[in-house]
Amino acid sequence: MSTTGFDPAAASLAEMRALFKELPGPDLEAATKAAEREVQLTKPRGSLGRLEELASWLATWQGRHPAQMRHPRTAVFAANHGVAARGVSAFPAEVTEQMVQNFVAGGAAVNQLCQAFDADLRVYEMALEQPTADFTQGPAMGDGECARAMAYGMMAVEPNLDALCLGEMGIGNTTSAAALACALFGGEASDWVGRGTGVTGDALARKTEVIAEGVARHADLTDPLDILAALGGMELAAIAGAVMAARLARTPVVLDGFACTVAASVLWKVDPKALDHCVVAHRSVEPGHAKLLGIIDKEPLFDFGMRLGEGSGATLAIGVLRAAADCHAGMATFASAGVAGPGPSAGGKPH
Repeated sequence: MSTTGFDPAAASLAEMRALFKELPGPDLEAATKAAEREVQLTKPRGSLGRLEELASWLATWQGRHPAQMRHPRTAVFAANHGVAARGVSAFPAEVTEQMVQNFVAGGAAVNQLCQAFDADLRVYEMALEQPTADFTQGPAMGDGECARAMAYGMMAVEPNLDALCLGEMGIGNTTSAAALACALFGGEASDWVGRGTGVTGDALARKTEVIAEGVARHADLTDPLDILAALGGMELAAIAGAVMAARLARTPVVLDGFACTVAASVLWKVDPKALDHCVVAHRSVEPGHAKLLGIIDKEPLFDFGMRLGEGSGATLAIGVLRAAADCHAGMATFASAGVAGPGPSAGGKPH
């Protein structure tokens, strides 16, 4: 993926920062071919709306035309958070490991969605017996720990993937995500906090206080990767690493909900072009998600009132992306179908 001699086993945040200089731009040749074919397809221009945009986006970031969606992967990263001991979740920390076993057994929502869309599901368990530190007392992770988590996430990107759908599992991770977003983009803790697994009342107030306390403790940090180490989780760092590796491998990325998007936004904070190869699957009901999407200028593909996590929304988006790719590649052109194209008033040539 890299030409710098990057060694994942000995990763450092300095090496991660250096990788930003290697991120490739869009494949303009593939984009041009997609645009040229799009105007020849048997439909009024623009009539498939965002499906047309997605077909072009897939080709541009797969680096080929036409794009295809035959081998998508959903990668779910699972880790535990020390801040969960502060009572910020409706569920105990042991649920993270129990849910990992549920993924393995095929009983989770993401398993059913992967089966429905013929997606390859990989679950990455990240030292569940060793949660991050409580970020109100100190950094959640040391620099080396954060860098190794990012490197672990990079390993989820393998050759010949048509798209990578990212998700997470970790009790306490919406607390970590909200703290990260607040530290990265400003505002009050209350602007970013949500119910997560379902906390309300006093528990929600306590969650808000914990986020504010953590952000205040690390307020002197300005580098986005340092902030990730201080307030993030291993699974969030892994998602950031996976997004970077996917860019290096020319693999389009589908982000899930709030926590996943926050993890990716760490990269956006370093370089606003770092997420050009990403789309956001859905708008989570977590209130901070809509705010974040506005900041990073990403319009989600749908809004179904979801807040499950575990890559569920990202996997659901595979159907939309496959439809976009198949329509673009499979539709007849005006010439091949013997159908009269648009006249001069529509910007086409007379027939």
